Amino acid sequence: QVQLVESGGGSVQAGGSLRLSCVASGTTYSRYCMGWFRQGPRNEREGVATFASDGTTGYADSVKGRFTISHDNARNTLYLLMNSLKPEDSAMYYCAIGSCYYSDYLRVATNDWGQGTQVTVSS
Repeated sequence: QVQLVESGGGSVQAGGSLRLSCVASGTTYSRYCMGWFRQGPRNEREGVATFASDGTTGYADSVKGRFTISHDNARNTLYLLMNSLKPEDSAMYYCAIGSCYYSDYLRVATNDWGQGTQVTVSS
């Protein structure tokens, strides 16, 4: 059974940075995508960034150039480095793993989610 545990959220001022981490266990996929999603109090859950097992990455336009997704195979950990944070980036951030597909960018289709980590950016 897949288990995903996120950490690293917090409160920062606009322009600041945070790094989120997601430790994955119980994964048996040979080819997969892992991704970060977020959901604000009045918004639907939206994709933020995706990392494929072949090293390919994809980003939503709203975070391109500010966020960087990476993966440490040895630690089985997915990261999201978030720079130049804006108040509109405030949300619960979730980690996910599943199959890859292309839409407007590389995305992950999944039913396996972590519990989330809260990011709050003040102006």
